[in-house]
Order: sequence, then structure tokens, then C-alpha cells
Amino acid sequence: MISIGIIANPASGKDIRRLVSHATVIDNNEKINIVERIVLGAQALGVERVYMMPDSYNIGYRVEDKLNTCDELKCEINVINMFRFDGIEDTLKAAEFMENLNVGCIVVLGGDGTNRAVAKVTKNTPLISISTGTNNAYPVMMEGTIAGMAAAAVASNRFNNRLFVEKDKRIEIYKENELKDIALIDAVVSKDLFVGAKAIWDMNNIEKIFVSRSHPASIGFSSVVGCKKIINPNDDYGAYLDLNSNDTKIMAAVAAGIVIPISVSEPVILNFDDEYEYITKSRGTIALDGEREIQFSENQKYIFKISRNGPNHVNVKKILETAQINGFFTV
Repeated sequence: MISIGIIANPASGKDIRRLVSHATVIDNNEKINIVERIVLGAQALGVERVYMMPDSYNIGYRVEDKLNTCDELKCEINVINMFRFDGIEDTLKAAEFMENLNVGCIVVLGGDGTNRAVAKVTKNTPLISISTGTNNAYPVMMEGTIAGMAAAAVASNRFNNRLFVEKDKRIEIYKENELKDIALIDAVVSKDLFVGAKAIWDMNNIEKIFVSRSHPASIGFSSVVGCKKIINPNDDYGAYLDLNSNDTKIMAAVAAGIVIPISVSEPVILNFDDEYEYITKSRGTIALDGEREIQFSENQKYIFKISRNGPNHVNVKKILETAQINGFFTV
């Protein structure tokens, strides 16, 4: 049976950054609409079962009811029967469940944080990431119908994954030789003492930015590095720089609608075999993909590394081109 998974985070795009910037908010009703289009696109091309993460807004059940009412649902929607935490734990558990079921593809609706959570527990399943968060560097804006069609093509197993599935980089943070956590795009050392609302936005409290990729066309911390150096997803290295130094002042898009001057050092390249040792001078936090996750105290040692151990993401254009060349759309 051809199956895919869908993880739609009802909390994405609702952190404090939407209040301190001019970010677009994608509400849960629109997420329902997107999921409907994913399901319709996927079932049209052969997907027979869709597994969905349970959530506080009942997105999966609402989609099922609406498509049944319209007599458009042809595949089976299976909302995973699991204990719900209404937090990141749901994403972790659902993604792990889907991977263990060997679904052909997981479509993620969320921001960088949601995708980071999925990446922590999936090793083999290809991901399609649709942006519904606040500041997003990893997921992209995409029509749900196209995402569903691409997911169906991947899940069909008719094509060589090497043609369209790309292994991403990640930033690994170690403490006492143990992997503490990961980030997909950026890791930020901050003077903020507490995790609090998690989202980080005050550039005055940031000491260092580590990135796996960077570009001036992105939004957030990777844009800061990107205004000095472009690092592409296929480059086998990342970089770091210091903030509030006296080296150079740049203008960068740190949030939606917010382009400000920032004093930065020159970026330093981190190759895959490099380790950056950071000894904390005081208390603070490390933010991963824009969210404060790790609290530290004085005189603790952390190691930052860049690797190619990130998730497998689907190049949607390439899979649809591959499908077209091989007659996948011919009835």
C-alpha cells in the first residue's frame, strides 16, 4: 500500500516574532486548506493511505470530514493514535512513528523548528517541507497540490531516489563529547539567560552565529552571515561569525520587514572535519534554528560541528521532472 505522512504543526507561525516584526501569519484554517490539497494531489497519483499527526486543532479529522462531505476523499486518512502533548513531543513521536511504518515521504507544514524536530528522529524518510512558520530558512512556500503530487511520485518507488533526494547539512552541538542537539540552518550563542518564549530576536544579546548555509535572500540569522558570504546547501562546509564586533557593519534582514545595521566580524569557514570549541564566559542560551533550547552556565565547553547528517529532502521540481520523463502522469 502506497502511503505518505503529513505533519501539520498548529503552533507554527505563532511565536513572539510575529509581534515584533511584520511576518505573515498562516492560520490553522489555511493549514487545513493546504493539507486538503496535499491529500487530493497525492491520492490522484496513487497514494492509498495518509498518516497524520494528531493535534489540538484536529487538522487531520477536519480534513477527513470536509473531503468526505464533498465526496472527494478516495484514500484513507489515518490520524495516529498516540498520547498528545500539544508540543514538540508530538512532532517527534509522529515523525518516528511514520519512519517506522516506512511511509514513502513525509510532508511537513511548519517552520524551521518543526523541521528540525522531524530531522532529529528521521534517518531515511524523504521530506517535503512547506513553510507555515514565522522566519523560515529551511522550508519553502509551496502549493499543497504540487507537494502532494511530488510526495506520491516519491512514495511510488518507481524512480531512483538519488535523482531528486538530497542529503542536507546540520549543525551538531556537543557537550562533554555527547551530542546535545542539532540545528538545520543556524545556531546562535546568546546572552539571554532563560529559554522563556524560545523565539530569539534581540540582536544586541547575540555573541556568535553558526550556519550550515547562508544567503542574503534568506530571513533571520543566516541572512546576517549571508550578507557577508554565500554558503549553498551543497557546499561541504558552514561558517561562524561574531556579532557586535567592530570589524564591519552590514544591513541584514533579521526578520520580516526588519532590515537593520549589524556589526559583524568576517565569517570563518567550518569544514566538515573542523571542530569549534566554545568555552562559556557567563550564563546564557544557545538558540537552534531561531529557538532558545540549551541553557548554559559559566566555564562550560561546547563543540560546534558541521556535517552532512541532516534530513533527506525532496527536490520537488526534480522529482516531478523525473516523473514526467518516465510517463508517470500518463493515464
